Amino acid sequence: MHVDHLTFAVGPAGLQAESARLGDLLGAKFRDGGFHPRFGTQNHILPLAHDRYLEVVEVLEHPAAEKAPFGQAVRARSEMGGGWLGWVISVDDLGPFEQRLQRESALGSRHFPDGRLLEWRQIGVKGLLADPQLPYFLHWMSDPSILPSALEGSIELVGIEIAGTRSRVEDWLGTEIGDTFDGISITFTSPNGQPGLAAATFATDKGLVRI
Repeated sequence: MHVDHLTFAVGPAGLQAESARLGDLLGAKFRDGGFHPRFGTQNHILPLAHDRYLEVVEVLEHPAAEKAPFGQAVRARSEMGGGWLGWVISVDDLGPFEQRLQRESALGSRHFPDGRLLEWRQIGVKGLLADPQLPYFLHWMSDPSILPSALEGSIELVGIEIAGTRSRVEDWLGTEIGDTFDGISITFTSPNGQPGLAAATFATDKGLVRI
């Protein structure tokens, strides 16, 4: 299992302004990631070290956004003012998760601004909707050369804080997690309200930055 990326849903300021704000905090510039036709969303991405990336996502007025769980999740978080939506785990085989959740994974795709197509399969977004402390899972189908993490950045994700319960997340993952998971410090805090991804810490040229 690999912590693949973190997702941040935009607030009222919108995609451009939210990406610029986070980029200023981290000392880096996000790039246009393109449009998710199956989900009714669009994003900006920032490649990180160790084959990870940070995604800022915005829901569109698009029919797919009303039907797709991911579009619904982004809209719900944005309507709450925006903020961390969740964390995403990439795996080599989604079969065990399909069996456990008793449903097939969904095909996802994104068109880059230059027309290239990125494809993957994912499962678990409904779990994220019901309990936002839980990650969802994906398997990349496209050539590694065009994955969002292919242009590896120098900023490192060093820690995440989850408002929730370690045992609940471990049950969902199907494995135990210690104080570190895939090289990232994992801290659990009691949720003051809704559980979810509460904060992330990055090692940057400016020092440690907690968002």
